[in-house]
Amino acid sequence: MYKKIPVPTPGPTEVLINIRYSGVCHTDLHALHNDWPLPRKTPVVGGHEGAGFVVAKGSNVGPSPAIGDAVGIKWLNSSCLDCSFCIRGDESLCPNATLSGYTVDGSFQQYAVADAKHVARLPKGIDMANVAPVLCAGLTVYKGLKESGARPGEQVVIVGAGGGLGSIAIQYAKAMGLHVIAVDGGEEKGVSCMKLGAASYIDFKKGGDVVEEVKKASGEERLGPHAVLLLAPSEGPFLQATQYVRAHGTVVLIAMPAGAKLSIPVFDTVVRMVTVKGSYVGSRQDTAEAVEFFARGLIHAPVKVVGLSELKRVFDEMMANKVVGRYVLDMSK
Repeated sequence: MYKKIPVPTPGPTEVLINIRYSGVCHTDLHALHNDWPLPRKTPVVGGHEGAGFVVAKGSNVGPSPAIGDAVGIKWLNSSCLDCSFCIRGDESLCPNATLSGYTVDGSFQQYAVADAKHVARLPKGIDMANVAPVLCAGLTVYKGLKESGARPGEQVVIVGAGGGLGSIAIQYAKAMGLHVIAVDGGEEKGVSCMKLGAASYIDFKKGGDVVEEVKKASGEERLGPHAVLLLAPSEGPFLQATQYVRAHGTVVLIAMPAGAKLSIPVFDTVVRMVTVKGSYVGSRQDTAEAVEFFARGLIHAPVKVVGLSELKRVFDEMMANKVVGRYVLDMSK
């Protein structure tokens, strides 16, 4: 539903941002359907990949960011910065964190507020349409790759590689010196993955044994990849990953399909020393690093820019799993 709402007033520690572009994330779909076991503000303005300029500041905001600075709104809108999690750089685990487009209004509007300490600092003159997806999709997969522990020269499987997160994950992985085995469905996504730098592509829609195909793609010894990033919005790939990851490898859970559960054989997991872990959104430091990769020209998010009025169509395509790359909303249209 679209309607005119008042321009919000920033609180003492907040800034008001004129949003120019906002990416559309699968999390926005979960917020729309309210199908996560996480209390949501109702009604709520969605969106958490907003890039724009600071146009007003709260009374307690210091010199940075300044009026006119380019900044980004992320999923993590604020945290207390004082609890044991925040102090050690795990702000996303703060029990008092607020979430853009979920527990507070987000970036699917022309003006939005966010905590001044948590907005992403963007370089002057940056391409705002293309950096918008980095504020969640890029940050999330970059954090997941760091959590995987994969080292330069090693292999990582990216499941859901042709989607919004996956298309950016391939590029971060390549920039970090990793060899990517991309897994997704459909020829169009395969072409996209290979163009972005994947070493190989496995199309699950062709009906083959994905576990065996991944092992084969990992090399002659068929030991499996060193790490797996699970970005697919369905449960099946989560169950396959522990079967093909190599011994002492790491499976990183990032996507959160509603109601999905993970079942793994305990004996095999123990004797092969497989690590299974979740990875949530990144910290302020992770954000700065992820943006730096983009600013250096190493990340080129394949975006499709459309007007805000087309958001429903975008959601329909997401539900049908037809999105290749990332949609970004031009908030002026």
